[in-house]
Amino acid sequence: MHRRLVQLVFVCFFTGIALRGQEFKLFDRSVQVHGWFSQGFAYSNANNYLTMNTSSGSGAFTDAGLNMSTPVTDRFRIGAQGYVRDIGQLGEGHPELDWAFGDYRFTSWFGVRAGKVKTVLGLYNDTQDAEFLHTWAILPQSTYPLDLRSTILAHKGADVYGHISLRRGGELDYTGYFGLRSFDKYGGIYYFSADQGVPIAKDSGHVEGGDMRWTTPLTGLMVGVSGINLTESRRGQEKPPQPVSGTYEVSPDPDYIISVYGDYRRGPWGFNGEFRHEYSPLYVTVSTLPGVFLYNGETNKSWFLSVAYRVSKKLEIGTYHSRFLVDHPDVPSNPDTNHIYDQTVTARFDINRWWNFKVEGHFMDGYGDVYSAHGFYTRSNPDGLKPKTNLLVLRTGVNF
Repeated sequence: MHRRLVQLVFVCFFTGIALRGQEFKLFDRSVQVHGWFSQGFAYSNANNYLTMNTSSGSGAFTDAGLNMSTPVTDRFRIGAQGYVRDIGQLGEGHPELDWAFGDYRFTSWFGVRAGKVKTVLGLYNDTQDAEFLHTWAILPQSTYPLDLRSTILAHKGADVYGHISLRRGGELDYTGYFGLRSFDKYGGIYYFSADQGVPIAKDSGHVEGGDMRWTTPLTGLMVGVSGINLTESRRGQEKPPQPVSGTYEVSPDPDYIISVYGDYRRGPWGFNGEFRHEYSPLYVTVSTLPGVFLYNGETNKSWFLSVAYRVSKKLEIGTYHSRFLVDHPDVPSNPDTNHIYDQTVTARFDINRWWNFKVEGHFMDGYGDVYSAHGFYTRSNPDGLKPKTNLLVLRTGVNF
């Protein structure tokens, strides 16, 4: 599967390179074509990570995207993007519609878009797949976990947005949205649930939220806040190792996320960070048991701080410290299973304006909670999880 996927994305990539820097006309309107392809290799000293066999070295780290957009009128634009990935057991090379929407801008301060829309949350949620935009080979997994990508990546619904000039007070950008959530059956939630003996048959829910970011009068400084309310209905059939069999349904209510973030750029320096809080009590029903069971649920807190320095046109270096903290009252406390701390160092080489190569080291402490599904899985580590993980990531990417 991995070899076929690599061949497919290479064909798509070189087709895109042929179109690079060009636009074609359709009914007197310009159609823009853009895309990217990335290939990585990961090696760890202990635990296997992100469902890859990293303890032996793994090249099962491929993703690609291709998008097209065109202005139908001066105010109305349509576009769509396809995405495919094969990262260990995640994605398995199945193409998906990443986003597809129509966007009508009435004025600079008010516009509407509808369809399948990327969810604006924090610094990177709507751009996390475009590795060429970021210094890092892997974004801070405390807040942007690759295995849980689909859970809040996009929604099928509508956004309102706008850009407001505050004159000497800077500029304000806002987004408000609502819609249905999208879940990837080849993602970490399904993989993790099967691990726990509760495979998912169907997962659905809706989302409402908003984001506001302020470009301050201080040159290079932007700060923002996001809030999102989520619902979910997860159904399946319990299987061993569960002591009780039967159909089940899980409904987190309420489930909300608050994110506060900032970004500062000055000369060759770049600084940013984000703090995120999620609260999610779980209501569980099992067909063979009476009543509804309330698990106190998880309170997840995560944050990261990063700094990057552009040494030259070809070289950028950086580091970030990332922390994921789990508080689950129904699970016995364990110093190795209630957190993941990750100290990361990176060097990015820009070979030219469309091709980059990254070398990145991760030094991780802890592996999260049995319910957290943040990169570490029992099926991928049948001999048990170790408390420390050192991980080397090599990743190259091209974009057009």
